[in-house]
Amino acid sequence: MNQFQTPPEEILARLQQLRNADAPTHGGHVLSYVYDSGLAEIDELAASAIRMVQPVNGLDPTTFSSVAVMEHEVLGFVRSLLHGDTEVVGSVTTGGTESCLLAVKTARDNWRARGGTGRPRLLAPTTVHAAFHKAAHYLDLELDLVPVDPTTGTLDAAALAARMAPEVALVVVSAPSYPFAALDPVAEVAAEALARGIDCHVDACIGGLVLPFWGTLPDWDFRVAGVTSMSADLHKFGYAPKGASVLLQRGRDRQRTQYFATTQWPGYPVVNPTMLGSKSAGALAASWAIVEALGEPGFAKLARSCALSTLALIEVIGDIEGLRIVGTPVGPLLAVATDESVPAERRVDPHHWADQVRGAGWLLQLQPGLAQSDGTHLPHTTHLTITPVTESVLADLSAALVGAADAVRGIPAVSPAEVLASLPDLGGGGALDSTSAFELLTALGLGGDGVLPDRMAPLLAIMEALPAPLTERLLTELLARLVEPR
Repeated sequence: MNQFQTPPEEILARLQQLRNADAPTHGGHVLSYVYDSGLAEIDELAASAIRMVQPVNGLDPTTFSSVAVMEHEVLGFVRSLLHGDTEVVGSVTTGGTESCLLAVKTARDNWRARGGTGRPRLLAPTTVHAAFHKAAHYLDLELDLVPVDPTTGTLDAAALAARMAPEVALVVVSAPSYPFAALDPVAEVAAEALARGIDCHVDACIGGLVLPFWGTLPDWDFRVAGVTSMSADLHKFGYAPKGASVLLQRGRDRQRTQYFATTQWPGYPVVNPTMLGSKSAGALAASWAIVEALGEPGFAKLARSCALSTLALIEVIGDIEGLRIVGTPVGPLLAVATDESVPAERRVDPHHWADQVRGAGWLLQLQPGLAQSDGTHLPHTTHLTITPVTESVLADLSAALVGAADAVRGIPAVSPAEVLASLPDLGGGGALDSTSAFELLTALGLGGDGVLPDRMAPLLAIMEALPAPLTERLLTELLARLVEPR
């Protein structure tokens, strides 16, 4: 007897129709969010591994022993890459955000165990990933952000060290930072943290599985004595499906405070190393299969491809009059800003540039500018993440980048003040309910249909101009409206 209300072929046809409206996840045309190895056989292997563990509940590795085996083998591989010894242990999580949250939770609880009282502080550079903003919000830490150089995006270790104090539960540095691809001074920061008895986390979510093959770099991993934890995403340059990440911690006793355990209810004992209880084993199985298939030689080969393409794009963009690469990128990512050393009529606004490139079929990521606590301003930029598949489209991509710059050269950046002046009254700045927020979104040209404007530069200018709480409230409303039942 047929149990289906809708035939499977119709369901899959509709899903394909929905997918056709997505940004392409393969082929190298999206230079953020997706990490394409360029190897179709790796994708097929991952899909097969997921299918094999589809019914498995990752909650209980004593019932599903495959989960324990795959996890400790993946952890062992990443630990070796990051030069951890046998005292370094960890967990596979559902992504970088969960890894970061758990790193903060562990540090906070260990700080309390050492006698810390009151509200702890999380100390990091301005460029630290937003996941740590989320962690501070969820776990009630004060977030103390140290300004970085507005021209290069680099952190002054001494400036961060000057803010270390007994109430600091955790210091975070990045390897590298996502916005500007700057490798923070890990050794200097960790040494000072160690001397003061403060935990130090290295966020290598984007770099952890590619920087080990990047060439000669200052020590940034567990070779640095003061590093107490590290995060590295398997679903970035581990080429696994979302979501899979690794959190490694130095010291078993320290890492055990990451866990939640209770027997104080009438059901089964609950012992969770991560935030989820029941969870899919799919991303873990896919990560394990990819690690088994590629090994260090395979990852090294893919990293070399990323490095060649990154160097080529740095050269291409460096030759575009009116643009500049921010700082000295470390790893397969970079940020592009306006070169203000040339006359205004020869400058290229990175957001106009990204919009023009998008029109040619390539998606770059627009990043807003930011005022830092010391009064300096980080420029608005465009971000590119380079993956192994980029090598196969390098010529076409390079031509698109150059052509787009030629098309928008001399066009001034969108003036936030002018854009805001052209809009209806945005209100008095008080708390917005959902109806009021939606009305403002409509005034900004962002209704509930989920259709974004063709040009993102004006939207980014508005985001930069409005007070952050208002922007955040509007974006919350936008995302919430996208998924509300119609």
